[in-house]
Amino acid sequence: MIFNDGVLDDAAALAAGDPESMLEAIATGGAQIRRSLLWASENAELFSSLAADGRPRALMVCGIGGSAVAGDIIHAATIAQSPIPVLSHRGYALPAWVGALDVVIAVSCSGETEETLTIFDEAVRRGCRVIAIGSKGSALAKRAEQANTHFVTIDPGGRPPRANLWSLTIPVLRIADALGVANFPVSSLEAIADALDAEALISGPHIDFDQNPAKTLAYSLAGKLPVVWGSTPLGGVAAYRFAAQCAENADYPCLHGELPEPNHNQVVMFDGVLGAQLSSDDDVFSDRLNGESADMALSLFLLRDLDEYDKNRRRAQICVDLATERGISVQEIRTDAEHALARFAALVARIDFATSYLGLGFGINPSDISPIMALKDRISR
Repeated sequence: MIFNDGVLDDAAALAAGDPESMLEAIATGGAQIRRSLLWASENAELFSSLAADGRPRALMVCGIGGSAVAGDIIHAATIAQSPIPVLSHRGYALPAWVGALDVVIAVSCSGETEETLTIFDEAVRRGCRVIAIGSKGSALAKRAEQANTHFVTIDPGGRPPRANLWSLTIPVLRIADALGVANFPVSSLEAIADALDAEALISGPHIDFDQNPAKTLAYSLAGKLPVVWGSTPLGGVAAYRFAAQCAENADYPCLHGELPEPNHNQVVMFDGVLGAQLSSDDDVFSDRLNGESADMALSLFLLRDLDEYDKNRRRAQICVDLATERGISVQEIRTDAEHALARFAALVARIDFATSYLGLGFGINPSDISPIMALKDRISR
């Protein structure tokens, strides 16, 4: 399949290829945060109640798929500041140690996710302090009402879970702040909204290819096997998001990791059949440009940040050198903002736009997740 970069500057072609308006949904990140902050200001009694109950032994954020990333974000953002464990958890079962001294936040955009509903029920049975986040009238909302637990209603706005990242994340951050787990003042969350708005202005579909960092990133992904490594805990979340969005938005493979871990395994790929052994082929790019048969070459994408450890900074540079010496293309991606979460948010927005453009360039609807729906259908039988 040929990647058609001409589509990316064709408004009519983008509209035709994106009938569910994924690109428009990505651009709503800042608005999602502002609506969530308005909700928080109108529900101060919830946070007062949480604060009155005191700090838990541990905070466990449970979700799956796009709804799980809120837990990944708070885990990464609180590693250096939380006095208690803050964990992100996926699956059907709670860890055995979770109990009445802990807070469990069950996150499901639809409120219908099988795994999250199972976790919610288990947390209630164990006597945990449980808070649920999901859609109005959902199975999760009904379970929360029956269990007399706090329920935070979100409005998905017709967007899929992965495009409601900040509608799901901001309540989690505000809850953690109220519990005394970490400090997330409103001003810092407003800065995230501003960063998302700024990224949408430079990466949105109205900006031409040559001036658009997300469109050029999509082009650099096409025809390559991206290997994406973050240099910080939040960078690791962004790398995971990169791989997940390549899959969902573009039906495209991607490997991810967080330094230093990939230096102990994935780096060996540099000498493999998609790395150094392929780099002598002068026609590596032919598949993308001319439709000719060619192998997919590795391409390294490093998600860099001001807060990376000194040793990770050195590792990142060595990785650049090792890859370059083997003929592997390298791209380092950075975003600018004062706060780490704001830089992360801008990076994720660029990733979301880029992976959608990647799909559209291949003629793929970025909202179509037919294999997921087929799998769910078979499970439900």
